[in-house]
Order: sequence, then structure tokens, then C-alpha cells
Amino acid sequence: MCRWLAYYGDPIPIEALVFRRQHSLIDQSLHARQGATTTNGDGFGIGWYDEARGVPGLYRSVHPAWNDRNLRELAAHIRSPVFFAHIRASTGTAVQETNAHPFRHGRWLFMHNGLVREFARVRRDLLLAVDPALLPDVEGSTDSELLFHLALTFGLEDDPVSALERMAGHVEEVGERNGVAEPLQMSVAVTDGERVVAVRYSSEGRSRSLYFSTDARVLKQQYPEIDELQALSDEARAVVSEPLGDLVGAWNEVPESSVGIVQPGRDELRPFTPRKPRSG
Repeated sequence: MCRWLAYYGDPIPIEALVFRRQHSLIDQSLHARQGATTTNGDGFGIGWYDEARGVPGLYRSVHPAWNDRNLRELAAHIRSPVFFAHIRASTGTAVQETNAHPFRHGRWLFMHNGLVREFARVRRDLLLAVDPALLPDVEGSTDSELLFHLALTFGLEDDPVSALERMAGHVEEVGERNGVAEPLQMSVAVTDGERVVAVRYSSEGRSRSLYFSTDARVLKQQYPEIDELQALSDEARAVVSEPLGDLVGAWNEVPESSVGIVQPGRDELRPFTPRKPRSG
């Protein structure tokens, strides 16, 4: 599977989380500790917003993240208040640039860890549910990109949580109709640059790992001697597939079937419940 991280807060260099941490995303690309695969070398991508938080920038590659000099250069020179980073381990679709995460539509970024089981079997039915106006934007062959366009079809730009619940419910309904047991496994994140919405969910109730960083104000009180923590804004928050280090109290596992919203002011964590088309 894949590993990813999302950051929200005052602008920081992308390399601060992708390269500099004890168990950074680059380290996870070779030595993932909680993923389905130890190595995630089937491409990578970063998506970021400038301080105006308009349409995000995007850099994706089929190279292994640990071996891309351009990524190191960009990550060292780009400071961003909101960014996504993703390292890919393919579940069967081609290793090509259009299959690398994150995916972009207008102001929105999307990334995913997991799979739609027996995707080749259900792909046609899922594609038929995508808004025809969005079909030309589906460039790759992954289940992940199709999940994004289903969520857009179901109103992601107006109500992200509801759209993701409808997307998950639709995938499960299509899976059941085609005899696919436990069709959906996902930890996903979406953002418009103003908030980050992250979901941990799977049809079997054994989802891929996902963590939120502890409130920055709490960490600064707990570790006054760590200058890097003291420099963080009170709004700073990271969402990660697995912790970036072993600092006690810094990371909190997201419960099964939950959605978290990182936003200005008070963040939210609440249950995530797929909504199947026939019930709503």
C-alpha cells in the first residue's frame, strides 16, 4: 500500500516533514513500519498551496521518492501553510505519472491509501456513476483517482464529509451487487487549502493506520525545551499514515470509521458512516 502525510498550519518548508523527521516520509518509503508493504517505491507526489491558498502546485514522479533529487530541491525551497505528500506502492495498476498521488481538481487535492477490491471487476460500474463533465479529467487508471471523481460527483466541493460518505456507500453498494466481499479499504485526505478532511474507514473494520498530531499548544507546554515545537503555530497539525517520530504523546491514532477535520479554530473528530444510494 502507500504512505502519506498532510500538514496544516503556518508555512513551513516541505522538507521539514518529508525529509527531516526521525521517521520521515522518505524513511517510510524504504522502511514503513505499519504499512501493508515495507517499501513504497512506485512513485510519489507533493501538492502545496502558497500563502494565498489558491490553486495548489503539484509535482509527481514515477521515481522512488528516496532517489529523486528534484524532490529534495523543491522540498527545501517551498514553504507552505498546507501541503500533501504521498509515496506509492501500487496495488496492481501501472506505475506512471498520472497514477501518482495527490490528484488535483481546481482548488482541491486528494490522496488515498488502500484499495477497491477486485477493481477491474467493478471499474465500469463505478465509472458510470461519475459526472460526465468530470470524465475527461480522469487521466490515470487507479481506483484512487476514480474515488476522487466519485466524491466530486457527490458534492465534495460543497460538503466534503457527506460526499466522502456517499462515495464510500456507493463503492460498497457496487461491490455487493458484483459479489465482492469487503470492497473498500481507505485512509483518504482531501483539502481545498482552507481545511483538511481525513477519513479512516474499511468495509471489514480493519483499516490502514492513521494518526493526528497532538494539539500544538499541548506539545509546546509538554516540551518547552524543544525549540522546533515552540516555533510552531497553535494551529499546526499533521495527519500521517504512521508517526514521524517517537516523541511521547505527539501522535494519536484515529479510531476506526472516523473522519477528522483540521480547520481554523477547533478541529473535529466524529464517526464516518457510508451512505448507500438506496438509503439516502
